[in-house]
Amino acid sequence: MPAAIEHPTLNSSVKSFSSAIQNVIDGRERYCIRGGAMVVIPLSRGDEIELVDPEGLQLAHVVAFDAGGNICSGQFLPDQTTNGTALASMLQAATPGARKISAKLKLFGINLGAAPTGVFLSGETGPGTRVTRVCEFECIGIFGAPGKPMHPHEQNPPTDLLLWVSRANRENGGFTAVPEPLADPQQDFRIGAATATSYEVKAGEYIQVLDISGKQCSDFQCFDTSALERGVERNLDATATRTLVASAYPQPGLYSKFFDTDLQPLIEVVQDTCGRHDSFGLACSSKYYDEMGYPGHANCSDNFNYAIEEYPIAPRKGWMAINLFFNSFFDDNYQLFSDEPWSRPGDYVLMRATRDLVCISSSCSDDIDAANGWNPTDIQVRVYQEKELFKRTIAVRKTVDAEPIMTQETGFHPETSKLTRDFVEYSGFWLANSYNNLGEIAEYWACREGAVLIDLSPLRKYEVTGPDAEHLVQTCVTRDVKKLATGQVTYTAMCNVSGGMIDDGTVFRLGQHNFRWVGGCDDSGLWLRKQAQERGLKAWVKDASSQLVSLQIQGPESRTILEEMIWTRPDQATVEELNWFRFSIARMKDPDGIPVVVSRTGYTGELGYEIFCHPRDAAEVWRMLMSADSARNLKPMGLAALDLLRIEAGLIFAGYEFCEQTDPYEAGIGFTVPLKSKSDDFIGRDALLKRRESPQRRLVGLDVEGREAAAHGDCVMIGRQKVGEITSACISPILGKSIALCRMNIEYADEGSEVEIGKLDHHQKRISAVVVPFPHFDPGKQRVRGNYS
Repeated sequence: MPAAIEHPTLNSSVKSFSSAIQNVIDGRERYCIRGGAMVVIPLSRGDEIELVDPEGLQLAHVVAFDAGGNICSGQFLPDQTTNGTALASMLQAATPGARKISAKLKLFGINLGAAPTGVFLSGETGPGTRVTRVCEFECIGIFGAPGKPMHPHEQNPPTDLLLWVSRANRENGGFTAVPEPLADPQQDFRIGAATATSYEVKAGEYIQVLDISGKQCSDFQCFDTSALERGVERNLDATATRTLVASAYPQPGLYSKFFDTDLQPLIEVVQDTCGRHDSFGLACSSKYYDEMGYPGHANCSDNFNYAIEEYPIAPRKGWMAINLFFNSFFDDNYQLFSDEPWSRPGDYVLMRATRDLVCISSSCSDDIDAANGWNPTDIQVRVYQEKELFKRTIAVRKTVDAEPIMTQETGFHPETSKLTRDFVEYSGFWLANSYNNLGEIAEYWACREGAVLIDLSPLRKYEVTGPDAEHLVQTCVTRDVKKLATGQVTYTAMCNVSGGMIDDGTVFRLGQHNFRWVGGCDDSGLWLRKQAQERGLKAWVKDASSQLVSLQIQGPESRTILEEMIWTRPDQATVEELNWFRFSIARMKDPDGIPVVVSRTGYTGELGYEIFCHPRDAAEVWRMLMSADSARNLKPMGLAALDLLRIEAGLIFAGYEFCEQTDPYEAGIGFTVPLKSKSDDFIGRDALLKRRESPQRRLVGLDVEGREAAAHGDCVMIGRQKVGEITSACISPILGKSIALCRMNIEYADEGSEVEIGKLDHHQKRISAVVVPFPHFDPGKQRVRGNYS
């Protein structure tokens, strides 16, 4: 085997070969290998690779080949060797990345399914297990995290791996600080630090502004080309935009456009991996630096003027712009502050031109404060053709150092998107807010009187398995899970050492050593894994959120519909037999139907169920339920109506009724903390004992005078003293009045206490309210038990 190879196809086609997400951290390239997927990267002699399994029990499959298509995977000294069937199956996905890789493999004459494949990270690997190898020959490496789609009753999801590459020779080893283009760019240029560049784009084309090194701002402005040809300047206007979108700046979704002074859209935001920008301040100007003691300092406004000299655009002392990646905020005294940008290396904003534009982008020159992390660096701009199809997305990260995950469509999206365009970003997914020809009030009454389908797929699902699984869950949640039988569910809090709530959620017991945690955020799943590692427990916590979607069917008629559509084995409870907080392993319609798990749980206060299935089956499950003979009154329901129902039922929501400083008693779920009957210790127990004996606040219900709704965050007053805070509020359709949930000082939490809700400056306008029994509607929970008589 030669030490080095020269092959134009091998070296020049690698960028289009790989669909990997690359980050450069401390001089090493980091690639995230998604569970059930692969990355393809070029490697040179002497490059060091490190494979890391963050969650445990995830195999890595590796194939490497040289310019002649010869397999050379053995150079990495695998634990064992298998064939490439698992890798080949990943290429069956109908994605652009899979198609590109398949085409390139054909070019090299490689049959991946028959290729000898190195297996790494085999055996009972724990979280954080890693293996390091050095590349002996120049090659292209295919790295996969194999795994089949997980059935809802299984607990073996394919999970992510991390691949780190330390290049022996950065100049020639394929190392680059600039992420690969999203598609083939028409324009691709770098804007040097403290400079600006003008460029033209056509209507429909996409502009990507990319922060190469992180913490670098870029001012952006654009002009309507047709208006310039008429001798009129019509450019992006930040004030007009804020007025029309009712936000500090547009974001991907319904309210995504920037407007000019004629209130016409010029450009819309399609993707954003940073999420923090500014539209209030001007681009930096000479006046700013003069007054700070830096006369003659380079500035973005002057750089804009230099960049547009060839166009009929008048220069300006200070340019209005959208200040991409600029981290500004207002304090409680309405003072505008700025700090280091949130943007990481490779973060970008992707925008689409709605008309022909002359654009200007800068790399901000500010090095006298934290605006650019004290060190201005370069900006990359790319322009893509109109034909490219880029989905609207916002990046979310599990942890601060994790790779960004772009907003996803749930498995039910092919069906829900036929019924509405009113989608909102929720926990990394697009969810329907309301549906065409219905709206939140009609959807609400459909749940109260008939039945509804609610897509709640963003709920996080973590599989907890192993000999110490019960001990781990018992340690981390407030409920006594030792009392759970297989097939039973419990609702519980998960607390930190001080008794504050990390999350609330449900624990499913699937077997003696098998649990499933369903919560609202990744923090709770990561907390479970952290505790298992720190306590040396033989338990694995694996993220199955990508393998399970959740569809709630709620309302008085939900049972009747499911009785028609759900088949269960003889050893599982039928829908009719299924009790509250129990679940059955089932199938849709008949023994050969789609595998599902059905639980008697929900988030509406009505009789209801949750159906868990694999995303690939989700659309068909939706269609089957909607077409059932008994589904005449079945309607889709969005988040807006769901909020009305859960407030009436007194069901809590993260960020509203609780946070990390709120204990379960203050959040209104003290019933989830059985301090007397649960003898085992659990995290937060000692703190909760103290908090229970000396309560400071309690969640209460308020009846609000009149028809004006209170709002989250409104203060609750006695005289001039704040005694509480509104957590959630609405106009209740079924009660016909304004109601609210309030975290109240314990001295004023008794029923009948009269208080006032402070509006405006909290004093000029007050709305009278009174503490009432909690929850407002069906406090005996008869409806959720199916008792409608």
